[in-house]
Amino acid sequence: MRLSVILPFLLLSTIETTLAQSAYVKMGQQAVMDGDFRSAVAHLEKACITDSTNANALWMLGYSYYHSDNYKKSITAYTRVIAIKPADATAYYYRARAKSYLGKDNQTKDADKELYLLGAIVDLTKAISINDDPGDSKYYQNRGIAYRDYGMFKLQTNSRFYDRSRGINSLKASIADLEKILNANPGRNDIAALIDQSKEKLTQASLTAATKH
Repeated sequence: MRLSVILPFLLLSTIETTLAQSAYVKMGQQAVMDGDFRSAVAHLEKACITDSTNANALWMLGYSYYHSDNYKKSITAYTRVIAIKPADATAYYYRARAKSYLGKDNQTKDADKELYLLGAIVDLTKAISINDDPGDSKYYQNRGIAYRDYGMFKLQTNSRFYDRSRGINSLKASIADLEKILNANPGRNDIAALIDQSKEKLTQASLTAATKH
């Protein structure tokens, strides 16, 4: 086949592929805006098959998986986003949220809980390092909760992952993160309640340790 024939054919195929990919992204985006996340997943999966490097489509796919309670696939999608855009704080944030849910799932094995809960803290720390905006408290709030959950996990005496020192340090880190928010926003009763929860767990851990000596 002559080059003069091949080039228009290739150009037409590229345009058709681009238009199809764009259509899937647009339909997926509309479904996300409508809160129809299952439809969004169907459209965005097709878009990402057509173009595996479209960070926006992958981000929306991760978000749609997250809101469809498919946390493992959400983690995978956001991992792909981060590979393309390593400074996307929101991708780390939602990957952390998905890991947190899996880390607290009773069906998750303890070895995996350790990885998910610790991974959530690492991701949120990365998000904060990228976008440390004092006015955006969700990163510190969720890291405070993640520290608390990890601390409680490490303080389970019937687990082979029991580590009193790390558990107590995690609860202290939880309180520090949450107090940072409360100091800037004294009227946040929800944050005050979270601090009380972490302090209660810390007190219980300290009393348990005291009775063993």
